[in-house]
Amino acid sequence: MTALAWVHSIALLVHILCIVALAGLLLLQFNKSPRRVVPGVLHAGATALVAGLVMVGIRTPLHTENPDKWPELNNGWVGAKLTVLIIILVLGYRNTKKPEVKNSMWLVMIALTAINIIIALFWK
Repeated sequence: MTALAWVHSIALLVHILCIVALAGLLLLQFNKSPRRVVPGVLHAGATALVAGLVMVGIRTPLHTENPDKWPELNNGWVGAKLTVLIIILVLGYRNTKKPEVKNSMWLVMIALTAINIIIALFWK
């Protein structure tokens, strides 16, 4: 395994952990009243974004090195995931300092996180 493959694997692990943390932090507000967007949502989302960008940046040299093991990335897939995550980050940023978040906004953020996970798992 090359050094780039190791970096890709570590970035993938960090990305997955951050998306799980993002979903978990949002779901922890389920029984709370009033619901809030905690700053950890932004931290997890931003770290997932950086890890995702690292994986995309490393993928081209890995594809050049071994095209059978590392197929070319689908730019539509990357763009869809990036767009959803940026929307989550913008909504989180706009609602972090508010003492209470509307139910609809909280549900939209959870739905977008679920959509991002579904895109990652099922879009091939």
